[in-house]
Amino acid sequence: MGTAPVDGPLSEGTPVTVSAPEVGPDERPRGRLTSRRGSSPRASTKRGSAWARLAGNLGSVLVSIVVALVLWEGFIRLYHVDKVIAKDPLDVWRYLFTAHADKVHGFRSAAENRTVLFHNLKTTMRDAALGYVAGILLAMVVASVFVLQRTVEQTFMPVALVLRSVPLVAMAPLITLIFGRDVLAVSVIGGIVCFFPALVNIMFGLRATPRSSLDLMASYGASKLTTLRKVLVPSAMPSIFASLRINVPAAIIGALLAEWLATGKGSGNEMLTVVNTFDYGELWAAVVLVTLVSMVLYSVVSAVEAAVLTRYAPDAAGRKN
Repeated sequence: MGTAPVDGPLSEGTPVTVSAPEVGPDERPRGRLTSRRGSSPRASTKRGSAWARLAGNLGSVLVSIVVALVLWEGFIRLYHVDKVIAKDPLDVWRYLFTAHADKVHGFRSAAENRTVLFHNLKTTMRDAALGYVAGILLAMVVASVFVLQRTVEQTFMPVALVLRSVPLVAMAPLITLIFGRDVLAVSVIGGIVCFFPALVNIMFGLRATPRSSLDLMASYGASKLTTLRKVLVPSAMPSIFASLRINVPAAIIGALLAEWLATGKGSGNEMLTVVNTFDYGELWAAVVLVTLVSMVLYSVVSAVEAAVLTRYAPDAAGRKN
């Protein structure tokens, strides 16, 4: 409801009525109303981007498998490798799925072949997981200490470099004498393989934190541990996930090496044994299974990385793409 304009000056006791102008139905502000239960367009975009990266990772795995099969078959044909030694993809398929038992010549059926291979593969995956976890956790702890305490880094980094320069094959006998030939030795050998690449990557990520973020935490009087937890580690997430990815095949290699040199179990020992018995079908099948598992696990870590970075570090996820 409006009021008429007042002519002339107002006396002190004259009441003044102020009312808001009337707004017609066509003049009301037309803002976008978003339900609290609904998701924002930005969140939907993030989820779509994560699914796109996941699909890209799966596509990369399929392309890698096809390329590996082509190179495998092409190498055998190009260099005319003896069929007794070299097994092509079709031979491995027959060994795993269509082979029939021949008791006279000592051949197992395909089901028996799979049982033996997967039993050894399960042992290798357990050994790889132990070395992987031990190496990554130790690298994260040591990298954090080195970044927070430069004196500690200057003291112990040369020792780490000296240990890294010693071939692991030469260290394996000493490791088995100290830690035995069981799970502990596997964890040590696998951890050594994963530790140094992860240490370098994680230290690089921690030190790449923007100086402005560190100055802000210092201005609020934050402790070193608080700064590490709230600034350094989140900033280093891309480098941490890079370490997780590249150490997937490294952990499997470390497990195979530990099985060759220490435990005498798993796929590593299986490969060494079947060479002496000329069972090249089992050798190639074991190599193929280990390779496939390594590729799949690498893709799984890449998918987890895409989801985590999209949720907690979208800027880093965008740079990665």
